[in-house]
Amino acid sequence: MEKKLYTLETAKNEYSDRDFNVNISFPEFSCLCPRTGLPDFATIIIDYTPNKLLVELKSLKLYFLNYRDKGIFHEHATNMILDDFKSASNPKKVSVRAIFGTRGGIDTIVESSWPK
Repeated sequence: MEKKLYTLETAKNEYSDRDFNVNISFPEFSCLCPRTGLPDFATIIIDYTPNKLLVELKSLKLYFLNYRDKGIFHEHATNMILDDFKSASNPKKVSVRAIFGTRGGIDTIVESSWPK
């Protein structure tokens, strides 16, 4: 059986005439180390100022499931999330902060934002 890939869905921002910030925290993110295949766990924090569209939160939760069985470096996962979020909703600005749990005695925090 082929795994379903989840995509980000959006909803109309009925307050697009004003700037406001949305902060989303997802403490249950997981992916796999591309070298060892061992699981990596992270809290993903997304801050964005919507434009015409909002990201629908259930679809975001399901989208994160795409990474559960994916071997990917922390830096790549963070930037891929930023790119997909930006493509789906075209926000005025967005930043993604990924706080990965300790692996091999090393903590990793990756931050990426748009625009620079």
